[in-house]
Parts: sequence; structure tokens; C-alpha cells
Amino acid sequence: MRTLVVGDIHSGVRALEQLMERAKVTSKDHIIFLGDYVDAWSTAVETVDFLIQLKNEFHCTFIRGNHDELCRAWLVKQEENPQWLAHGGAATRESYLKADRDKWQLHLKFYEGLKNYYLTEDNRLFLHAGYTNLKGIEHEYFEKSFYWDRTLWELANALNPDLKPSDPRFPQRLTHYKEVFIGHTPLSKKEFVPPQNRANVWNVDTGAAFMGGLTMMDVETKEYWQSDPVHSFYPGERGRN
Repeated sequence: MRTLVVGDIHSGVRALEQLMERAKVTSKDHIIFLGDYVDAWSTAVETVDFLIQLKNEFHCTFIRGNHDELCRAWLVKQEENPQWLAHGGAATRESYLKADRDKWQLHLKFYEGLKNYYLTEDNRLFLHAGYTNLKGIEHEYFEKSFYWDRTLWELANALNPDLKPSDPRFPQRLTHYKEVFIGHTPLSKKEFVPPQNRANVWNVDTGAAFMGGLTMMDVETKEYWQSDPVHSFYPGERGRN
């Protein structure tokens, strides 16, 4: 059985379908999705429909992303959030306005059932964005950090690559887990790029909301697969570009 991690989809279900074929995913694999299932392309409802069906056929773990929480809040109250609308939410809103309200309720259950993080038995951590507490996720004071924080990736990027975990200057925050897999911060908005590793942190957000592809990676071997640039599936749409 493989454990496969998938970066931010941003409503790009057509790219996800291609990616499932390229990685030859089977029901024996465990697929961990890092969140941000919506906001960017026009197929938000279709994307969540696909994920709900996928859960019935495959072993899936779904992590909560900040865009998923923003969408959930809008579905509950329909209150306009200019920041959300300007960053991909407008396409998601239009997608839901074309769907019936029974679909809304089904998707709300999906959003409400998302996990803030997932920790494996071999001490690999999966979450959308990061955490701020030096002692790790169990001590995090601010739950929203799990799907909003960017400082974990900034820390990993700024770290001297020659610094070892045994060095007292090594950030305590990075010492608790064998590996950490995140999305949230796109590695590029203009180019097609691979996933990147800094210290023990892997960033799998390869810019599917912009000009990049969608990425799936085998967490053990680090083999990865990518879709075609997601924007190529949606001609005439801007996404978050």
C-alpha cells in the first residue's frame, strides 16, 4: 500500500482525474489530500462531488484548507466576503449558485468533516499550512494556524541547510516529526514546478490555482506525478491569475 499526498486542487477536478490515472491509484493506496479543494476554477461543485464519491471507493483522508473554511462559512450564511471573492471565491460562489440546496447540505457535511491535521504511526505529519507552537500540534493555541499559517514554510526556507537537528540552534518546531507535508503556499504562480523539500518539510502546492500543475507524491519513495498545467483544462478562465 502506498501513501500518496495531493497538493491544493482549487476546483481543478479535471486535473485530479488525469493525475489519478497517471499515478495509477488503486483502492489499496491511502490518499491524503492537503486541502483547498475549491476557489479558482469553475468546477468547485464538481470537484467536491468527485471527492465525496472518491471517499466511497478509496482510502482517503481530507485535510481542511483555508479556502474550504471560507467556502463553508459562505454556504452557512451567504455573507459576502470581499477577500474570499477576490481570491478565487467568486468562481466557487457561481458554481454553487447553479447547484440545488440539497447539494449545499451534502457539501457542508464534507467541509465540516475535514481534519485540521493527520499524524501517521511513523510520525509523519500532514496539514494544510503549518503550526506555530514550539512543542508541536498538540500544544497549538490557535486552531486556525493549521490552515492559515505560513511561517512554517518560511522558517524551513530560511534555515541554513547545513544545520543539523542536533544543533541547539535548530528550530525546535521542526524536531517533533519525521516529516511534515504541507500545501497553502504555492511554490510558483507563473511556472510549472516540482514539489520542494526544506529541512524535513515538503511543500506540495505546485500552483494549481495559477499556472502550475496538480501534484501527487508517494511519501515513502518521493516519486511524484503531475497533471498538465491546470489552466489548460479551463480555457478562457483566469483562475487566480
